[in-house]
Amino acid sequence: MATGIGFIGLGIMGNRMMTNMTAHGGFHLVCAWDPGEPACEKAKADFAGLEIAASARAVIDNPDVHIVYIASPPASHREYAMAAAEAGKAVFCEKPLGIDVAESREMVRRFEQLGTKNAVNYPLANSIAADTLKAAIDAGDLGEITGANISLHFAPWPRDWQADATWLKQRAEGGFIREVGSHWIYLSERLFGQADVINSVVLFPDDDVSCESHVQAQLVCEDIPVSLTATSGGIGPDVVQFTVWGTKTSYRINMWVDLFRADGETWQPVHPDIDDAREVSYLRGLDNLLAWYKDEPHSIASFADALSVQEAVESILSGGEDDED
Repeated sequence: MATGIGFIGLGIMGNRMMTNMTAHGGFHLVCAWDPGEPACEKAKADFAGLEIAASARAVIDNPDVHIVYIASPPASHREYAMAAAEAGKAVFCEKPLGIDVAESREMVRRFEQLGTKNAVNYPLANSIAADTLKAAIDAGDLGEITGANISLHFAPWPRDWQADATWLKQRAEGGFIREVGSHWIYLSERLFGQADVINSVVLFPDDDVSCESHVQAQLVCEDIPVSLTATSGGIGPDVVQFTVWGTKTSYRINMWVDLFRADGETWQPVHPDIDDAREVSYLRGLDNLLAWYKDEPHSIASFADALSVQEAVESILSGGEDDED
């Protein structure tokens, strides 16, 4: 029997998840809710048999829903996640886990007390590029690791396909460090250990509303330096690169899914035979999600994993200052 999913939030990520779950075949799209009526009508038209619920609470209470997937803006994640947990439903949440570190810490503690299944959608937990890189590091193929670089640039931010999600360009909930930088901080922690923010410099526009425009930060994961440079503005192609430098071999993930290695002066593709690494990663992620729900081996990120990333992200955005308990 397919696993029943209820959707809270029908923006870009909610629709993408429904499309991928339909293609995967292991999930039953039971019902969905969004505060915007046009989003609900579009989802109903696009996905045959999908019930549009009267409220988020109705999604959670539907007896056919096994997993509540939360794809709303981050300030609402805690409210919906806690309601689902109290109802005994497994929770699969978009990142970031939240924007208030103290609230997220309390939520993680409560989920642990309840024993409720919890997961956060970090696709780099499932990508072939990330898995191959981790295997190479674990095998010692890189030699001594001298450091890692995260390089991001977006022109514009938010990207054109995100333009309707106006919260993404506001510092209260959005910004590219929370939305994109968090993915690579998650991967850094998965590869090297917990990240400590040593320092950061963040530039914001003068309007007191818009999100960051330029960020430089230095992190250390255990004893591995991780340097982050992230900017927006101008014109030209986006930059999304993660490089791990080793004394024998270095690896680079470019634009999320394309993995390269270098043991000399040129970067060589590691998976030239894979036609669509992004689609493969989506399906691997859903395989992992089912394994997580069935208590089988998986690599899905937990709320605790996402909390660690959130702590680093919010420390970067506050100029390297840690949040107090």
